[in-house]
Amino acid sequence: MSDIRTAILGAGCFWCIDAAFRRVRGVKSVESGYCGGHVDNPTYEQVCRGDTGHAEVVKITYDELLIEYSELLKMFFALHDATTLNRQGNDVGTQYRSVIFYHDDQQKLLAEHAIEHEQEKFDYDIVVTELSPAKTFYPAEEVHQGYYNKNPHQQYCSVLIAPKLAEFEKQFDPYLD
Repeated sequence: MSDIRTAILGAGCFWCIDAAFRRVRGVKSVESGYCGGHVDNPTYEQVCRGDTGHAEVVKITYDELLIEYSELLKMFFALHDATTLNRQGNDVGTQYRSVIFYHDDQQKLLAEHAIEHEQEKFDYDIVVTELSPAKTFYPAEEVHQGYYNKNPHQQYCSVLIAPKLAEFEKQFDPYLD
C-alpha cells in the first residue's frame, strides 16, 4: 500500500536539495528542474540569466505513508536560509529564491504552518519563502539530474554541498535510507 504524492520546492541551487532529498526514506524520485516562470521549456542558461521568472526547484515524488509532507518541509527549511531574498550563498538571482509550489489546499495549509514555524526562529529576520500554486514543472537537462552524486569531488560540490549534506544527515538521520 502506498500514497504517492508530489512536492515542488526551491531552496537555491537545485544540486544541493536534489542530493539531500535523494537520501530520504519514502522519497521515490527527485528531479531537478524549473518552475514558476513565463517561458516554456527554459534552458539552464536562460534560467541562470534570470529573465524567465523560473526558480531552480526539485520535484519530489514521495510515499506519504512513509514520509509526510510536513517532514519534507522541515528538511526544506533546514537546507537553506529562508530569510535571504533571491540568494543562497554565492548564488544570486530570482532563480535561487526560496519557494514552495503547492498542489492542493492541504499542502498550502501545511506550507503556511511551516513558514510560520520557521519565522518563530528569528527575532529580526523575515522569512521570505514564496508560497505559490504549482505551475508547469520543466525538467532540467540531464547533466543536472543527481549532479552531486555524479560529481562529489567537483569543487562546488565538495566545498558547498558536502558540508551541508553532512549536517542534513546528522539532523535527519532517522528519516534517511
